[in-house]
Amino acid sequence: MVMTDPIADLLTRIRNAFRAGHDQVSIGYSKFKESIVKVLVDEGYLHGYRIVEGDHREIEVDIKYGEDGKPAIRGLERVSKPGLRVYVRRDTIPYVKNGLGVAVISTSHGVLPDYTARKEGVGGEFVCRVW
Repeated sequence: MVMTDPIADLLTRIRNAFRAGHDQVSIGYSKFKESIVKVLVDEGYLHGYRIVEGDHREIEVDIKYGEDGKPAIRGLERVSKPGLRVYVRRDTIPYVKNGLGVAVISTSHGVLPDYTARKEGVGGEFVCRVW
């Protein structure tokens, strides 16, 4: 089966996993997917991840839940899509939920959270928003 948007697949797998109450989810590997997952782990939305070698490399993601059993991620939304890419300049990087969420930006300095991109003064592709 041909996948036209692997990033939307990554986000959907994570969203489905926490809605179903799973502790882990496996996702097909790519460097770009790994960098998005790394940002989500660094921001505290996921517990961690590891690369699993085998016939096909996979990223195994640990979903994070609070003490009340609710997931750390309240919302996860793809912004830039293959049919309509969304780019932001360094001075127009949006705030997600008035700074309570994170915008993931793919820049020339790598995949960064919104506040780091603002600090470094770089814009790029607005990949997704998480809150």
